[in-house]
Amino acid sequence: MEQYRTEEEQVEALKKWWDENGRGLIVAVIVALGVGFGWQGWQKYTADEAAAASERYQALLQQLAQITDSGDQQEAINMAREIKTEHSRSTYAEFAGLHLARLAAERGDMAEAEAQLRWVLGRADNGSEVYLLSQLRLARVLASNGDISQAKQILNATEAGPYEASYAVARGDIAMMENDVEAARAAYTLALGLAAQSGGGAVNLGLVQQKLQSLSPVEPRELAGAAAPVANVDELSTTDTAAVDAADEITTEAPEAQE
Repeated sequence: MEQYRTEEEQVEALKKWWDENGRGLIVAVIVALGVGFGWQGWQKYTADEAAAASERYQALLQQLAQITDSGDQQEAINMAREIKTEHSRSTYAEFAGLHLARLAAERGDMAEAEAQLRWVLGRADNGSEVYLLSQLRLARVLASNGDISQAKQILNATEAGPYEASYAVARGDIAMMENDVEAARAAYTLALGLAAQSGGGAVNLGLVQQKLQSLSPVEPRELAGAAAPVANVDELSTTDTAAVDAADEITTEAPEAQE
């Protein structure tokens, strides 16, 4: 403001300034207060929303733990769907989608499993653990449906981070589907090495070792010619009987790897 000689001039100038700017100032103050209270209200809302989603998700986990029949499973499905619908912006919705995908796969509905996993992938942050786990499971679902090419593309294109060992196991399983024993052996060996570096928490080391060992079965004894005498079982050496026992223990199909 300019300097005024009398108080009256100062008062008149103040009134003039207020007439020109007062309303705008009031609006600005109201807006500022509204933003402040609005932000506090939003924070409270999001906190309440997160608490409600967490509570419902814990209830879902309890229901999943006590499934004994189709009725229990349907109840779990309904609970997971409600979380997805009513808490769609929360991470718990993504977790619920993962459970729905698993339940669908268990009952053989691979189309539903794929749809749930793609829903999760559409919401999860790229590179997050939820994203990586969803990619891994989607690759397995696609492979089980015969879409091996896309499954391999997903596994090979994703930076797996803490799931590198699990991704390697999945690549080994898919290689076995293609009867590519050497690729499977390399993948399982890599998985064991990665798991050892990380403490083995991501995969079941015992199952992976079984899969790797099953790729190198004990060769069966060559059958003798028709005219050759049949060996007496009592004449088999200790090494021979051990080989027979080992061959009997080799399964024809490797067990499913844990993720």
